[in-house]
Amino acid sequence: MTLLALLAAIALTIFMIEAQIPSPVPIPGVKLGLANIVTVFTVFVLGPKEGAAVLAVRIFLGAVFAGNFSTILYSGAGGVCAIGVTVALRKILTKKQLWVAGCLGAVAHSVGQMAMAVALTGTVSLAVYLPVMIVISILTGLFTGLCAQFLVNREKLWKIISK
Repeated sequence: MTLLALLAAIALTIFMIEAQIPSPVPIPGVKLGLANIVTVFTVFVLGPKEGAAVLAVRIFLGAVFAGNFSTILYSGAGGVCAIGVTVALRKILTKKQLWVAGCLGAVAHSVGQMAMAVALTGTVSLAVYLPVMIVISILTGLFTGLCAQFLVNREKLWKIISK
């Protein structure tokens, strides 16, 4: 339980710091999603329930601390889709293929967020933006997936932390 709290705190801290950094590209809403490194790591090292717990705590407290409760809806929809994909891939990917979970999880996150945006606004034409979001998601997901892969493959590190 202490380890999960630590991982949730790390994910939340990364999320809050990243929220303060201006986007490197002039496209609204684009960010690396660095907190997802912690979620992917947790799913692959500790398990799906633990990963979902870390994700839920990060989304809820991130919205509380940022003062933006619509974040719960968008991040929640994206997070549920992303963790679903990550959990499904957990059984078939090797430790050298975790970057795939990063990419596909990021794409699923974008699809979930877009679905929520369309549902809330009733504006189906928002989906025009989805191809751009998917390309960006693949690139950012590759980065976060490779970071998670690096951490998962450092068994000595996380075995020391989990004691």
